[in-house]
Amino acid sequence: MTTETIPADAGAVRERATWRDYLSLTKPKVISLLLWTTVTAMFMAERGWPGGWLLLVVSVAGYASAGSAGVFNMIIDRDIDIKMARTAQRPTTSGLISTRSAAIFGGVLQVASFLMLWVWATPLAAWMSLAGFLTYVVVYTQLLKRNTWHNIVLGGAAGCFPPLVGWAAVTGDLNLFAWFLFAIIFFWTPVHFWALALMIKDEYREVGIPMLPVVHGDKLTVAQIGLYAIYTVVLSVMPVFFREVGAIYFVTAAGLGAWLLVLSWRLYRHVMTGKAVERRVAVPLYLYSMLYLALLFVAAAADRMVFAHLL
Repeated sequence: MTTETIPADAGAVRERATWRDYLSLTKPKVISLLLWTTVTAMFMAERGWPGGWLLLVVSVAGYASAGSAGVFNMIIDRDIDIKMARTAQRPTTSGLISTRSAAIFGGVLQVASFLMLWVWATPLAAWMSLAGFLTYVVVYTQLLKRNTWHNIVLGGAAGCFPPLVGWAAVTGDLNLFAWFLFAIIFFWTPVHFWALALMIKDEYREVGIPMLPVVHGDKLTVAQIGLYAIYTVVLSVMPVFFREVGAIYFVTAAGLGAWLLVLSWRLYRHVMTGKAVERRVAVPLYLYSMLYLALLFVAAAADRMVFAHLL
């Protein structure tokens, strides 16, 4: 964790931080998809309505846990965030919120999240949530991000825990299908993140973060994106053969997967012909990858609810 001193006048524009500044520490835009996979997994596990109170508890606790991870990520990355245009105005880098205040805020969120899940959901859900937090903050942010281009592959496992939290909150255990959800997100993450990394690789290069396009170039990156896209699509249809989901999910997964492969191929073909990465080919894959995962999880939840009597 950096001990770099922020200039005394860095936060002089505003004397006190507002609730909006603290909210921004939790990275709400990032959390939205994490919560989506948590909630839809609850419907999958219940094969119907999981209950309003449990849904509320898991949603609030899930946000708090993921938000806490975002807070500590900003604290740890202050030294590089201040050098990047898109992150230089974060409350932790501008000096608006001190490291101590941010750490207390993040700690309170994490403790509250764990206790809420333990008391009102299940202990397993609480442990899965904590595991996701530790994977993101310790494994990804502290150990991998600045040391290896495998950072997003291994550290990306942090984003795989939300559906486990949702599933465990309903059932108190984790079956094979829950782990399929974990694996799908694991292989989807490089496709999603490297499409973004291609567009901002110069920023990562300037601050010394060894993202794949920085270390090995665009061609290897798009090849890896294509490979992980294939893994994702193949893995996404496998639950059908274990009779965990049926026709609704299969047709949706096949259609969504086909377009993911098309966009990955377009990016691959563009770069392999020697052209520089352009937003018009990278952005569609980046944006669609988020829609892909959201709709895939909706399809799984809908399928299990419709065909509950057959499963």
